[in-house]
Amino acid sequence: MPDHPKNTEKGRIMLEKSLDKIADTILSLDEASLASLWEKYKTRMEHFEPSREWERAVIVFFIINAVRAKNQIFNDQIMKQKDEKPATPKPPKAGPLLRRVK
Repeated sequence: MPDHPKNTEKGRIMLEKSLDKIADTILSLDEASLASLWEKYKTRMEHFEPSREWERAVIVFFIINAVRAKNQIFNDQIMKQKDEKPATPKPPKAGPLLRRVK
């Protein structure tokens, strides 16, 4: 019996491309707008019902949290890199270029 099409290499590649497109779409969204929806989806998720709408609410809730976590990690890493940069050495004080020789 042949492999299910989704289990093939081609199917895996198609799945990865689909997930990349979803990620690109999510990355184009404004975090502030997403954050304003956080409470709505949290409340919806907490009120379980066996429906597609509830499942969607759970996914959206975790997408919002994923964006928030990604931005926190990103900002922490940027700050860490700034802290690790060595201070630019100050040029030595210009002393006399000529010395008196006796």
